[in-house]
Amino acid sequence: FTFYFLLFTFYFLLFTFYFLLNNYICHMKHLVIIGTVWPEPNSTAAGSRMLQLISLFQKQDYEITFLCSASKSDFSFDLSQISVKTKAIQLNDSSFNTEITALNPNVVLFDRFMIEEQYGWRVMENCPNALRVLDTEDLHFLRKSREIAFKQNRELVFEDYISDVFKREIASIYKCDLTLVISEYEMQLATQTFKIDASILYYLPFLSEEINPNVPKFEERQHFVSIGNFLHEPNWQTVLALKKYWKSIKKKLPEAKLHIYGAYVSEKVKQLHNEKEGFLVKGRAETVVDVYSKAKILLAPIPYGAGLKGKLFEAMQLGLPSITTKMGAEAMNGNLNWNGFITSDEDEFVEKAVELYTNKSLWETAQKNGYEIIEKRFKKELFTTDFMNRIEALQLYLKTHRNRNFLGQILQHQSLQSTKYMSKWIEAKNS
Repeated sequence: FTFYFLLFTFYFLLFTFYFLLNNYICHMKHLVIIGTVWPEPNSTAAGSRMLQLISLFQKQDYEITFLCSASKSDFSFDLSQISVKTKAIQLNDSSFNTEITALNPNVVLFDRFMIEEQYGWRVMENCPNALRVLDTEDLHFLRKSREIAFKQNRELVFEDYISDVFKREIASIYKCDLTLVISEYEMQLATQTFKIDASILYYLPFLSEEINPNVPKFEERQHFVSIGNFLHEPNWQTVLALKKYWKSIKKKLPEAKLHIYGAYVSEKVKQLHNEKEGFLVKGRAETVVDVYSKAKILLAPIPYGAGLKGKLFEAMQLGLPSITTKMGAEAMNGNLNWNGFITSDEDEFVEKAVELYTNKSLWETAQKNGYEIIEKRFKKELFTTDFMNRIEALQLYLKTHRNRNFLGQILQHQSLQSTKYMSKWIEAKNS
């Protein structure tokens, strides 16, 4: 009797373990991210943004796998440190079909519209029940249209929007179940100007943790700073503007220096370095925290761009006042006072730089304004619960949601999928 009782107990426990394990596997949530590049949070705001998205899903118990066809650099973040699995994938190769089928994700996140073009149709065919999410980073067509107008020295007109980039990006938005938009201005542009249904869009800006107010004080800081990844064209144009403004600032503040930081410094940027003028091109910063804690003011005369500006966001978090343009501050402060000054006029920019640099009371007020902007507009707790609720709800009612997005279904029709058949042609040619 004891033998049979023990045997029964053993099989009962084995069955229970199997049942619980199977139930866990069936309910385990899995996110696959397909990246444009491997994240570099110390080089780009996009890299920091990606880590924020990963954190949001991990706190909801998602297992995460990051796929990317790009080569890793010495500055790529080690995702294994935060328990994210990684795998290199191939462009235009059917091996991805096998890979994504084996992963069988609940959610797939495309890092920018170019990635959706490459892999979206493969995900749709092999994992039709996976929620497809596009993270725009910023609206590329908006940045491109502004660049064209800037380089032609004229105001932007509506026709500038309607480019090939516009058509491709809008198509990717419709082909996905949800698109993350980082800027309130871009949400307004998408919904009001281009009449995209708000049900397939979600406003999710940069997210801030708790602010540490114990940063160096006014009298403990010196010099000006500018920072930006030089693979990004607007950052180069910003430095050109600073080179033009700096002589006037230096004339009024002879002891001041301007430290220019940025990853991937090109030769043309290095040629602007001038010790005598105090215009110092430093290259890649070890950490933004270290650079910002020493400087007194961030200068950012950004001429064009889109999305939110990571350098200005981080400056507010770290208590560093800034002077920027209307374009730089776009969609960041809402109705709140800026943490410094906003101006696109050269003479006023110089005047405000000198005034903010020398006036302690003004500087401290600007710092407090920055903290208020972060607290009221970008605090993580303002967005996380609602965002994850949206993700869960879409998974529950995915078929209904897709039926309402009929334009997305039209664009998924095979006769319109030129990128799919181009990819197949390249694959066949390569083989």
